[in-house]
Amino acid sequence: MLLQLSAEFDLQSDVVPWLLAQGPAAALETFEKSAATPYIVNVERNGKIIYTWKGSGRNTCIGLYDPLNKQNEHLYTFEKDLHIISCSINNEKTLLVAVSFLQSTKEERVNQLLQPVSKCLTLLIEIHPVNNVRVLKAVDTCIRVQFLYPVANRNPFPESHLLLISEDKYIEQFHIHVVTEDHHKVVIQKGQLPRDRVADDLIWAQWDMTEQRLFYIVPKESRNILKCVQFYPDENFNLILEAPLDISLRDIGLKFVNLGYDYSQDQEMEPRSLNLQVFTSKTGSFCLCCSQAPDMPKEVTYSVSFLHKGYSKTFTVALQRTDYPQVKEVAFLNLDYYVAIYLPGHFLHLLNTQHPDLMCYNLFLTGEDARINMLHKSSIQSPFKSAVWDCCSGRMFTVRINECSLMQFLWNSKLDSDRLAALHCALLHVRNTTDLEMQIIQWISENLSACYTFDPLQEFIIASLYWAMCPETSKLDKLLPYTSLLYWNGIIPGLTCMTDIISLPELKVQNCKGFWEKLNLNLECVKYAEPHLHYNNNVLRREWYKLLSEEKAEERRTTTYLRNIFENAKKVLSSLAAWNLEERLVPLFQEEDYQQRLLIGLMVAQLKDHLMRHLQYVGKMKIDQIVLDYVSKLLDLICRIMEAVWRKYSLQSCVLCLDERGSAAEFAAFHIMSRILEAANGMCMPLPPGFHTLHMGLGVRCLPLHTLLHYIDNGVLQLTETFAIKLLKDLDNTEKNEKLKFSIFTRLPEAIGHKVSQLWNHPVNSNFIARNSVKLLLDKLRKRQHNRPVVDRLSVHVEFLPLNYLVDMLAEVEDQDLNPFEEEEDIVNAKFVEETALKHTMMLLGL
Repeated sequence: MLLQLSAEFDLQSDVVPWLLAQGPAAALETFEKSAATPYIVNVERNGKIIYTWKGSGRNTCIGLYDPLNKQNEHLYTFEKDLHIISCSINNEKTLLVAVSFLQSTKEERVNQLLQPVSKCLTLLIEIHPVNNVRVLKAVDTCIRVQFLYPVANRNPFPESHLLLISEDKYIEQFHIHVVTEDHHKVVIQKGQLPRDRVADDLIWAQWDMTEQRLFYIVPKESRNILKCVQFYPDENFNLILEAPLDISLRDIGLKFVNLGYDYSQDQEMEPRSLNLQVFTSKTGSFCLCCSQAPDMPKEVTYSVSFLHKGYSKTFTVALQRTDYPQVKEVAFLNLDYYVAIYLPGHFLHLLNTQHPDLMCYNLFLTGEDARINMLHKSSIQSPFKSAVWDCCSGRMFTVRINECSLMQFLWNSKLDSDRLAALHCALLHVRNTTDLEMQIIQWISENLSACYTFDPLQEFIIASLYWAMCPETSKLDKLLPYTSLLYWNGIIPGLTCMTDIISLPELKVQNCKGFWEKLNLNLECVKYAEPHLHYNNNVLRREWYKLLSEEKAEERRTTTYLRNIFENAKKVLSSLAAWNLEERLVPLFQEEDYQQRLLIGLMVAQLKDHLMRHLQYVGKMKIDQIVLDYVSKLLDLICRIMEAVWRKYSLQSCVLCLDERGSAAEFAAFHIMSRILEAANGMCMPLPPGFHTLHMGLGVRCLPLHTLLHYIDNGVLQLTETFAIKLLKDLDNTEKNEKLKFSIFTRLPEAIGHKVSQLWNHPVNSNFIARNSVKLLLDKLRKRQHNRPVVDRLSVHVEFLPLNYLVDMLAEVEDQDLNPFEEEEDIVNAKFVEETALKHTMMLLGL
């Protein structure tokens, strides 16, 4: 059960006991009749719930439940048997508006034949205290009403504003001014109520109580138009958006969403012809969900138009169970970052609204995973984010993704699509608890080789950084990478999808704030090719390789350029050190790793340039801090992965000694570090200082020599100066260790070899130094094409002509100032080479 419901309100437990305690004994008998059961009529913006019930006799009562203090309040009693189809109370609880259908007995209907009586009455009632009643509308068609609410922490309105939505396809706004009499009585000011016409000719309407927005659809000749009116605290309202739709809405009648509940509609056994809902989120996501009544009993089709992305997806689900009772329609739930499509007994589909492009980011569940406890029927509304109103049972729930069930689903998943979707869903919730992050790392360490279409380490690192950084700055979510995947063409069993391009919405108002600003930003990104806005590491990789090749060829850039890069790296490492106040388990050496410092500094420089191009309004200091935090968190995240691995395998925090063999736990840690290195190389991400030295140390302890050298030659292991020095200190000069040392020293990078080779006072090392000296001198000679005759420069000659010729040539090169070892106090020269060669020859001959 991935989705977990928490009961916030239940008529049977929160209202009925209070009613029984308040009413006479006759009321108890009434409540036992199912037809007289109380039901919810509306939910207001402040969370208060309006309900109605039948009192003693034939009275119709209206009550209010406050979820904050868990108290009920009787608002008004009609001394008639009325059917309340809509009701709303203003924020100050001084006015109540109710829409009723008259319920008449046979005798009354006979009398009514003699005089025309409207079926539907819209009544405005003064309830502070109960006083006058004014008829706003008396018609034969249904009316829905809703008071507007001010933003939080604002003084009460000088007047109340009421929306009236008519089945005659129009919307009006009434302005109701009240005055205080006798210091406590609130009454409506006399005179005709001012009103504004908000919309005409609509065929569908949805109220957004949280943001005080009204969505409605108006049919046009060529296509239907979705419009949105935003209501403001200063009594104004604006048509703020229009979006052309490609959905057929013929002969659907007038549909209301989140405008109260009429229980008589759900007495019909036939499924509704159309279920249409709009969902928005704080990230600027704007989705239109639609499902038609199924034509085939074994198949369900629904579509979600991602209006903020410019495309729609139509899903078709093949139903597996035929024994489950047929439901009227699928339910759409707003979970902010996800839209949930739920068909009880069949499936639960979670669509990622912020990144809907790849199917693998969506969770499609069946069986026990798809079941939602306490939610088995149709007539489900999602009046605000992460809330469910079960209209039939009269219960309100908050809904959230259960993290334990999510992790269990991740562990049990066999498909890469399920694993990837569950991983990203879990990372979204990591901000709530650090324990969840540890659980994800544990799963990754156990499933590194189980995922075939993606690298879980890459996805974990990139998505974690994305969710850690994006809430800080607007538009940052469009500039930072969300995934390492460029495309995904896998299939999800039981689900087919078809994608269509749709027209983008048009904002009618400029300089919007809040949601509309985020939506406008999303639309601009779609217009200007959003994928090109994301930071890409290809340029970083090319520049890094170029600088490394220039370093190898001794063709360095200007000192100012490199100084700035290494200054960037210094700031990142200082920031990382400031975060790591507690002692780490992982024995990372704080070493000078030239390559990694170069990559860290380059990443800071290029990410800073990328953000500066698109976030000019943020400011240089803010961008500098964002980039510094991003790269520092990247390194810290890798450290946390290694910390979790060390804890999992109970490894020691002491520095590893190279003269001992490694355990099975160390080999497992070595394998995970190899995968971290592979993931970092694939995304051109830097590694924390000391990573390569620790990796090499584990390799020496865990691998046989031929495998170790194979890993070094293929770049799986990278040699460092710290490791080479530690190798000399930890290992003695036994034959086996000499072979290891010589094999390592012959593979050391040139710059490191020059420094470290002088620390090993051994004939093998002298031979190595002499070989390198000869090689470098001959390379220099070949480049400059010196063809001078060789002059005898040695006082003593050995009767070995090839050696004589080589030594004379080396001496000639030295005189031409080509000696690459001149910084080493001239300890390597032609004489040194000659002596080393003779000693090595004698050793081989056993002389």
